[in-house]
Amino acid sequence: MENRLVIEETQDTPRVFFDKASGVFEISGRSLPENAIKFYTPVLRWLEEYVASPNAKTCFDFKLDYFNSASTKKIYEIVSLMEMLVETKNEVLIRWYYSKDDELIKSKGLEMKEMVEVPFDVRTY
Repeated sequence: MENRLVIEETQDTPRVFFDKASGVFEISGRSLPENAIKFYTPVLRWLEEYVASPNAKTCFDFKLDYFNSASTKKIYEIVSLMEMLVETKNEVLIRWYYSKDDELIKSKGLEMKEMVEVPFDVRTY
């Protein structure tokens, strides 16, 4: 497994920065890829390998400004992988950030929180 996965942000895709050594796991920006499956496949593969050999503690930050419905499905898959870590007694925290006035991103975070059994903190920037 590679220790890092870095995908730079574009106009339509988020920045992905996963660094197992430092424990930084972050997806930020806008997620409107033309093909969400194609964009998120390497992200999910990397995380599946990580779940097989995780750090003792995983803190995952979502700092999304906007995402489409296809991205929502992939984000849920990511969150579900973090739920697998909880099930194997690993320490996990998901932090879902939203801009103070962005009720849509806040509500999406709260919905995601209700769908999984993972410590999940919805907070403003």
